[in-house]
Amino acid sequence: MSNTFSRKKAVRQREILNIFGIFVNNNMAGGVFLLLCSAFALLAANLDSLKGFHDIWNINADIAIGKFKLEMSLHHWVNDALMVVFFFVVGLEIKREMMVGKLSSFKKASLPIFAALGGMIVPAIIYTIFNAGTASQNGWGIPMATDIAFSLGVIALLGSRVPVSLKIFLTALAIVDDLGAILVLAIFYPSHEIHPEFLLYAGIVVSFLMLFNRLNIHSTAMYLIPGIFLWYFVLQSGIHATIAGVILAMCIPSKSPINEVRFYVRSKYYLEKFKKASNGEVNILANPEQIQIIHNLHSKIRKINPLINRFEHRINPWVTYSIMPIFALANAGVAFSGILDEKSFTVISSGIFFGLLFGKPIGIFLLSYLACKFKIAEMPLDIKWSQIFSVGIIAGIGFTMSIFIDSLAFSNEILINEGKAAVLITSFFAAVIGLIALKITLEKVEPKIKYKKIRDSKTV
Repeated sequence: MSNTFSRKKAVRQREILNIFGIFVNNNMAGGVFLLLCSAFALLAANLDSLKGFHDIWNINADIAIGKFKLEMSLHHWVNDALMVVFFFVVGLEIKREMMVGKLSSFKKASLPIFAALGGMIVPAIIYTIFNAGTASQNGWGIPMATDIAFSLGVIALLGSRVPVSLKIFLTALAIVDDLGAILVLAIFYPSHEIHPEFLLYAGIVVSFLMLFNRLNIHSTAMYLIPGIFLWYFVLQSGIHATIAGVILAMCIPSKSPINEVRFYVRSKYYLEKFKKASNGEVNILANPEQIQIIHNLHSKIRKINPLINRFEHRINPWVTYSIMPIFALANAGVAFSGILDEKSFTVISSGIFFGLLFGKPIGIFLLSYLACKFKIAEMPLDIKWSQIFSVGIIAGIGFTMSIFIDSLAFSNEILINEGKAAVLITSFFAAVIGLIALKITLEKVEPKIKYKKIRDSKTV
């Protein structure tokens, strides 16, 4: 009886862990949690009873070790340190996609690359048309960004009705968009005056990291400890500190220390030994020989899995459920009093609104169409141009990256708040309109591949 109860309890625990694992690795769940944190930040900024919440982020959190002192507020720690981890994960995703994924060949990457370029250039032009010659002209990078978590979360609401190739297109587009945003941050939005000596120190650290990569060293400490120094030097150099996360990600090894054949042969040998050592049942603790075999197998499995995969697997849930929500709590709070009057819809709001909501889909559609027209890219057979345009509207959800660039583009608190408000409102409209548009285009649509088969059969 007790054994039956124990087995049922173990099954229930496995089911709970499985459900938790699915939740943690679900993009949509992460997007919902991020949205809740953003909503709370907005309430805190606009309700008198919660006004003190945003004062927390101005608390000084300096670090002093002997003569060394790093003076930063909690808000700076979030934007200049925690966000480095976010960009590190983004860098890992970009590297993986360039090595073996959706960006691993020109044929795979060409359509989302051109789509992303259009989705960055056209919004920037629209923003500049509204803001050229004004105090807010430096914010042209705000409507260029696409929030990958929210965009994929919105498209996931339609479930299996969305063609796989359309999901791949949006994912690859968002990854290229992230790469573009990283370059824009590094080149056009320095945090302060450039200090070449710190860039030199950062370059020396990167040289060591590249050497470790070349030697295929898979020790986490050999990358994380130099990574901390790299972050500090980049922070002091004037280039935004988040770039250090991307640079570190590009130095993480993507090759396994052992090859596939050696792994297979060795694992088969250990499994055969394990079977011979078995007495027909495996209790809570196996016999000593089996325990040693399990340890050996675990070591081989760890070695075959490249460090890039291990980092991404471990850090991604922390980014989704800790770092991004904390960023939203610290940055999404906008006091709407004084912003939503008749004078509030100024050039900065207009530039962001029209840039994200109209510039994104127009740019994505236009450059995608031209790339296919001139045979540079290839349109997937199971999706339509109307669906590309609908996905372009969804890509107008700027949110995280747009708010981040907004905080760097302006020094004036009024402009920063107006930019945040415009990003939040426009992202909401982009999500709703994009979802409706995509739902309409997916209804009663037969994939083009069927028509192609019919034409081919008639030709025969």
